[in-house]
Amino acid sequence: MNRLRTEIQEEEAEKELVVEEKPVREIPDNFITQFLKNGVITTDDATRALPFVLFLVLLGMLYIGNRHMADNTVRDIDKIGKEVKELSWEYKSTKAELAFKSTLTEVAKRADTLGIRASEQPPQKIVVKEGAQQ
Repeated sequence: MNRLRTEIQEEEAEKELVVEEKPVREIPDNFITQFLKNGVITTDDATRALPFVLFLVLLGMLYIGNRHMADNTVRDIDKIGKEVKELSWEYKSTKAELAFKSTLTEVAKRADTLGIRASEQPPQKIVVKEGAQQ
C-alpha cells in the first residue's frame, strides 16, 4: 500500500513538473496604455471605434491621393499650354516667312536661278471667232 501511495505521489509530481506556467507578458507602461487603462476611453470603446478610425484613415489617404493627382494635372496643363504657345509662335513665323517668299520679287529671284525670267511684254488677249470652228 505504501508503494501505491508513492506511485501516486510520483505521478502527481510528474504532472506538476510537466505543467509549466508561461510568463505573462506585461504591456509597457507608456502614455497610450496609461490613457486606455485609466483614461476616458476604455479598451472596449477603442475596439468598437476601430472601424470608424480605419474609415477616417482611408478617407485621408484618398484625399492625399486626389490632391497629388490634381497637382499632376495642373502641371500637365501648364506644360501643354507652353507647348501650344511655342507651336503658335512657330506657326506665325512660318506664315510670315511664306508670305515674304511668295512676293513677286522673291519669286522672280528664285525663278532666275532656274533660268526663267518674267516676260517684258504685256499679256495678249486671244479672241476666237464663233464661226471659225474647224
